Amino acid sequence: MGETKTVHSPIVTYTSIVSLLTLAPPFVILLWYTMVHADGSVLQTFEYFRKHGLQGLKNIWPAPSLIAWKIIACFGAFEAILQLALPGKRVEGPISPNGNIPVYKENGLLAYAVTLVTYLGLWWFGIFNPAVVYDHLGEIYSALIVGSLVFCILLYLKGHLAPSSSDSGSLGNFIIDFYWGMELYPRIGKNFDIKVFTNCRFGMMSWAVLAVTYCIKQWFVQFSFDSQIIFYLQYEMNGGVSDSMLVNTVLMLVYITKFFWWEAGYWSTMDIAHDRAGFYICWGCLVWVPSIYTSPGMYLVNHPVHLGTQLAVLILISGLLCIYVNYDCDRQRQVFRRTNGKCLIWGKAPSKIVASYKTEQGETKTSLLLISGWWGVSRHFHYVPEILAAFFWSVPALFNHASFLPYFYVIFLIILLLDRAKRDDDRCSSKYGKYWKMYCDKHIGDASSDPEHLDYCSYEAPWIILGASDRLIELDFTVYLFTSNSSLLEVSLVDMSLKLCLLNSLL
Repeated sequence: MGETKTVHSPIVTYTSIVSLLTLAPPFVILLWYTMVHADGSVLQTFEYFRKHGLQGLKNIWPAPSLIAWKIIACFGAFEAILQLALPGKRVEGPISPNGNIPVYKENGLLAYAVTLVTYLGLWWFGIFNPAVVYDHLGEIYSALIVGSLVFCILLYLKGHLAPSSSDSGSLGNFIIDFYWGMELYPRIGKNFDIKVFTNCRFGMMSWAVLAVTYCIKQWFVQFSFDSQIIFYLQYEMNGGVSDSMLVNTVLMLVYITKFFWWEAGYWSTMDIAHDRAGFYICWGCLVWVPSIYTSPGMYLVNHPVHLGTQLAVLILISGLLCIYVNYDCDRQRQVFRRTNGKCLIWGKAPSKIVASYKTEQGETKTSLLLISGWWGVSRHFHYVPEILAAFFWSVPALFNHASFLPYFYVIFLIILLLDRAKRDDDRCSSKYGKYWKMYCDKHIGDASSDPEHLDYCSYEAPWIILGASDRLIELDFTVYLFTSNSSLLEVSLVDMSLKLCLLNSLL
């Protein structure tokens, strides 16, 4: 039946799953209403509901309009066509728990460039006004909430009736199956990967499109036409784009560009390689990403802030640095995996752990766990610059309006990544056992790759001689040495383990 359980943290209980299913949709509408119609004031929204009760939610919830459905349909169809039609390198994902190897076409960066050029081109030539998207944003979110819910129901039915691979199956509970998903790699036909579409081509792409939309809404350009193209500037709101909006937009677009540059690496992350396609992933990418992830820019549309050149440049450079460090973390791991550890990390051969594990079919396989570079600092160090980057594209709003809403995404991201780190640790501990404990024990705050300063280090050589007591042992495989503060030497090769009790310190 494939993978029969989904690893998640204890805090994500049955009750919290039901709460997320029921509360996430109205929260999207509440956030939009507060930012667009309540001057970004949570207190103003609270006063409104104090007067109107739950009827107030019905009053502010916009009905999905025809234009909203058209915008969603055109965007979704355009991205699906690009995903299928654009050329790209063949990329294999990691081996699944059931031994399947997903195959992808790496054309995300090209699709991203085509999308932005097309969107800006439609605006420049007066074919489509991006401000329309902002003006109908509530209706678009409402339509996405309904449409994505139907989409997730169809995914649930597909998982039962026509799974795409053996990495599928029920967890024994409808609510949990619907939330976590039935399939790991659902596809339509052979080539259209549903999770790549929802996560990358719709979710992340809509983030970029909306970031540009919010910027244009502040400085609305309308074109009029006669026999020749004539254009003029119409300052619809503030007579231009504030430096706070520019910093926000640039940082978001750089981050999203980084994502699509590294998209093949994303296919090896928890989102794609471990989390199934259900409400959590798919509804989240189709609705939560376009609404919550873009919210700092949405807020700035009606609340522009003049930062001044020095502060704007400081925030911009700080954000760019964090995005680079986040990228470099992912790049180090990707290069390490691609070269099977035969590479340089920060100018040195990387230290690593060769961890063996068994698949659900009982086969023994190995993975390399990197403990050098950024990955020698801490297990999830790459989350630190990601959170800081989100802070720097939110902080242009400053704190002038006595509202925490521009920073809600940062708060959400911290909670999300803490939960993801816990789930990842639980999954790896279950998968790798003692090797994961060895990996965790390494991260005690010393990022040095000098063997004299490590709790343990790895050596690879055609042969190596170890001294234990007064005996010499010649070995012909990878060895992990514990320094003299340890009383146990573990030598591992795939599923082979040799334990030697040391009477004296290692030679």
